[in-house]
Amino acid sequence: MKTFQTFDIESEFKTLHNRFPNHRKMPVIGITGNFSEGNLSLAPGYYTSILKAGGLPLIIPPCENNDILINSLEQVDGILLTGGADVNPLFFGEEPVRELHGINPYRDRQEWMLTRLAVNRQVPILGICRGMQMLNLALGGSLYQDIYSQRSETTLKHSQDMDRAFASHHIQITPDSLLARILNTTRIPVNSFHHQAVKEAAPGLQVSAVAPDGVIEAIESTEYKSILGVQWHPECFILNQDEYMMPLFHWLIQEATSFRSAKELHRKILTLDTHCDTPMFFDQQINFASRDSKIKVDLHKMTEGRQDATIMVAYLEQKERTDEALLAATAKADRILNEIEKMVAMNCTAVDIAYTPSDLYRLKQAGKKAIMLGIENGYAIGKDLSNVARFRKRGVVYMTLCHNGNNDICGSARYNDAQTGVTAFGEEVIREMNRTGMMVDLSHAGERSFYETLEISRQPVVCSHSSARAICDHPRNLTDEQLRAIARQGGVVQVCLYSGFLRSDRPATICDAIDHLHHMVNLIGIEHVGIGSDFDGDGGIIGCNDSSEMINFTRRLLHERYSEEEIQMIWGGNFLRVMEEVQRAAR
Repeated sequence: MKTFQTFDIESEFKTLHNRFPNHRKMPVIGITGNFSEGNLSLAPGYYTSILKAGGLPLIIPPCENNDILINSLEQVDGILLTGGADVNPLFFGEEPVRELHGINPYRDRQEWMLTRLAVNRQVPILGICRGMQMLNLALGGSLYQDIYSQRSETTLKHSQDMDRAFASHHIQITPDSLLARILNTTRIPVNSFHHQAVKEAAPGLQVSAVAPDGVIEAIESTEYKSILGVQWHPECFILNQDEYMMPLFHWLIQEATSFRSAKELHRKILTLDTHCDTPMFFDQQINFASRDSKIKVDLHKMTEGRQDATIMVAYLEQKERTDEALLAATAKADRILNEIEKMVAMNCTAVDIAYTPSDLYRLKQAGKKAIMLGIENGYAIGKDLSNVARFRKRGVVYMTLCHNGNNDICGSARYNDAQTGVTAFGEEVIREMNRTGMMVDLSHAGERSFYETLEISRQPVVCSHSSARAICDHPRNLTDEQLRAIARQGGVVQVCLYSGFLRSDRPATICDAIDHLHHMVNLIGIEHVGIGSDFDGDGGIIGCNDSSEMINFTRRLLHERYSEEEIQMIWGGNFLRVMEEVQRAAR
């Protein structure tokens, strides 16, 4: 062992710098610190467990400044919510019971805000004891102020007197839960130091372990998110050289590493969602600059999910085809496009309209979000062919030929008993779209319309939001032969995140969307696939329900071992290749 006298600091310094260029990047774990008697403190078990698991601990002190909280989250790859004093019952709408213990007034607001912000940003979270309780409260769950006085059932002693490095009772873990997979067991002894506990799990969370008396001992995400809370103190065991709780910390480091990789990838690549219907909510006084609960795509959610761009469409419900109705449809399309442009102008420091692929990359370089314009339903042009050029001139990059129901252009995948295909006028429309550089979008088109369009179009076509019928038999989805046909022409199909197009037997999850993507990749190749969420048009699935959760899709793609280049192609690269080809042909 080296003494101070024999410690060669220059040699150690040189060795350090020899290793520096190739040092291993460790995920940064933000750990909430405890504040009492004028001092910030952290029990050694927390940072020792993180270090031993391969993470870099960063203490987050109690702080009332929201900007500091947000900036703290930008620096970390995971969060460890630590134990400590009771949570103030005023934070969950109750008055204090007599049995309430000491409250730390410095921690509650900060940790509630930190947790909500972290969840919005998909940051992996492990909550321990009070940290689990705060996690549950922040997401809308309930809490016992005191299990001994507020529960009618016989209650075990949950605050042991023995050394913290030893267990005092067993817990039963739900089979097939995340916790069971992490600890590789369904029954395990734990230590116990609490009298508050989770009463009911918050929405999006489920109970995954209970004590013999029924007190909840663990909660975890039901939405394929990296969120886990445990009531005991697993960090104490390592101080006695007992590693049987280390899998919990290895899980946090693993999830944080995945999240870090996804963040780094999103910094380098452009992420484009090719279809959203947010303008459908314009009549509800939405605020695109806020985190608006009425919509799934806004500036906050795009920032949280690290999404660079989306194609917002002017959606038109298929109605009558009288001259008066057609004129009204055209006017409505113009009005919606005007409203999109107005919304962007009101937030011009953060977002701008993009008209070409190069615009998208320029805006990303400038740190801005981008919106492209689309039209959903060729009903918008009425019977006036000149509207194609006019809409293209104002920036519309694609138009679906129809929606649910036949129009004057073609027959739809829905409500088309006569199996109508492309009309004579529709053939003119497709050729005019080719001429002006507007992409032909075959989402919603019937099979006859689909194949006839491929024969007519001189340019590759796209399906901005369609999935695979071989996996989910829905008329809006594409058969394997349709997928092959669009790929042969050089086109692209974007997996739609609408639950009904992914599963027919239960609500769809992010794993189901990955299954559709896998099927398409295996069938037609990575060069012909992408993602079109259909957010705000009924799109949104468990695990990827709005723009803030888009990074979860990237994490899944990394888990499935898609390469950086392949993920870039999926996240808009393929779609933009077709857009560039279509626009170039019109120049």
